[in-house]
Amino acid sequence: MTGAWSRKAADLALMAGEVPGLKPLASAQAVADACDFVWLTVADDAIATVADGIAWSPRHRVIHCSGATEINALQNAKDHGASIGGFHPMQMFTNPAVALKGLPGCTVGVEAEAELLEALQRMASDIGCIPVQVPAGQRALYHASAYYVGPFLIALLAEGANLWRKFGASEKQALDAMLPLLAGTLSAVRDGGLAHGMGGCVARGDIGTVRKHLTALDRYNPDAGQLYRALAKRNIPLGLARGSLSAAAAERIGETLAIDAKADA
Repeated sequence: MTGAWSRKAADLALMAGEVPGLKPLASAQAVADACDFVWLTVADDAIATVADGIAWSPRHRVIHCSGATEINALQNAKDHGASIGGFHPMQMFTNPAVALKGLPGCTVGVEAEAELLEALQRMASDIGCIPVQVPAGQRALYHASAYYVGPFLIALLAEGANLWRKFGASEKQALDAMLPLLAGTLSAVRDGGLAHGMGGCVARGDIGTVRKHLTALDRYNPDAGQLYRALAKRNIPLGLARGSLSAAAAERIGETLAIDAKADA
């Protein structure tokens, strides 16, 4: 049978409405008693606690969906003979309906042993995703990588929108301008790779524009200037790899970025 339990009745009702044949159950243990293949889709810090509170048996295959948590959080299940694993879609799940539309083509980080690993890889492929095996002990690094193009990317968009607000524009106007630029950036990277997909003043060696940016940002908010410096420094090796930034220009830009706004003041 297909069963589910949630601490939140509304979430359980939503699942029951979305998954044909799903039966709402009274507890996590009731799910384990009724099902052989059990998914723990709880918060990372709760995975071990929930797993430790369930009576497992060798018939179980127990999977968590955390990106950063090692599968040994399910050790209690393994100690009782169950197979354990991880299945983590690299996708934002703030709105489930939007996330489901974005699943095809996304990567799923999988980890398990032998037969269960094959089953998880097959499941990922069956829903149109690309399974990638995450080595044991590397889940935190794997998951951190996703933050640079997930939550941190949204933080950078928010930084840009804040600058637009400074000259009277709305968040919508800022996003209407920046999202097409973001789409074009992704297309360039998809076409040429990281280095050859990057443009901008650092990649061109345009030190005058870098200085103008720093002056404006330091005047607006020194923290914004420091963030710009940190990101621009990481553009330098990409500009060198692209071949559009000379070693001499890279050195001058590096020296300019190294000048702290407070020290300069």
